[in-house]
Amino acid sequence: MRQSCRLFPITQFSIATPGNDLDRDHSPHTTGSQMTFTTLLLWPMLAQIGWTFFLYAWLTWARQQAVKCGKIDYSGFLLSREEPLEVARITRNLANQFELPVVFYTVVVLLVALHAAGTVDLVAAWAFFVGRIVHSLVQTLTNDVVLRGRVFLISFVATAVLVAHVGLLALKGVGASS
Repeated sequence: MRQSCRLFPITQFSIATPGNDLDRDHSPHTTGSQMTFTTLLLWPMLAQIGWTFFLYAWLTWARQQAVKCGKIDYSGFLLSREEPLEVARITRNLANQFELPVVFYTVVVLLVALHAAGTVDLVAAWAFFVGRIVHSLVQTLTNDVVLRGRVFLISFVATAVLVAHVGLLALKGVGASS
């Protein structure tokens, strides 16, 4: 029997409750007005992407202000070696957004693609995002490297939880073709 083909397979959402195992059925879409954990897991990932875009805007503004105030010439940003401290902190934090968050994006995409997200994943993903914001604020607004390291652990542990879930799925053979 031929299945109908849709360009946008997810058109309706539902909230997964303890009694309905929406995310474990591996179907590409849901019915009714339901939003699954799989769908909800996209929001912290999108929030993290939004935070990264915000940091780009902040860095652009900070660099413009540094030039306007005479702290540096635009040519000083060529290798980022001469940046004023307040600009260098933002530059470094923006670079950090392409380290651990890359692992976070990867595991979130895998969990969404496998329709295998659950409550623990959703909590871990939001903890990751909150940890990244706190980490950014500590790194860009203070000199407290010890605190920054402690705050980093929030996102690190949250990512480890997500990676562990994907690892368990791999051990179970989830996603393997039959």
